[in-house]
Amino acid sequence: MKNNIECKIVESKVSETEIFQKVHRPENGGMNFFFGSVRDFNADKKVIAVSYDSFEPLAIKVLEEISKEAIVKWGDSLNIYVVHRVGRLKCGEISVGVGVSSRHRDESYQASRYIIEQLKNRVPIWKKETYENGETAWLRGHALCSHAKEHVRNYEHR
Repeated sequence: MKNNIECKIVESKVSETEIFQKVHRPENGGMNFFFGSVRDFNADKKVIAVSYDSFEPLAIKVLEEISKEAIVKWGDSLNIYVVHRVGRLKCGEISVGVGVSSRHRDESYQASRYIIEQLKNRVPIWKKETYENGETAWLRGHALCSHAKEHVRNYEHR
């Protein structure tokens, strides 16, 4: 892990064990993990799959920037590992994983929440849902949805 930060875009399954191993440090007592998975229902439609696409070099750059911001806000004891999957995923498969460890639990809680909220708002990753009826739809980012605006505002200025 370079500078306590590692960010990846992958086509393979997200490994919960790998994320744990990347952030676990004997000097850090707090660890938090967030995993996002493909839902089977959205906007009153049955979802059968989601396809994720990204511009990988820029996505990694932005993920690293977000992680560096978290270190500035919550301290250099943070160890951060972020992985986002691209390609076609079935319902229930993990699309994103965020792992953060810190000396104490509060910093890892705050930093992991900040990272996932900023990821959804800023990272160039696009998602297209495929529905049971054969229709597809590209979705706007989470931060643009009305139910998420307050969460983003809360974590932008911390």
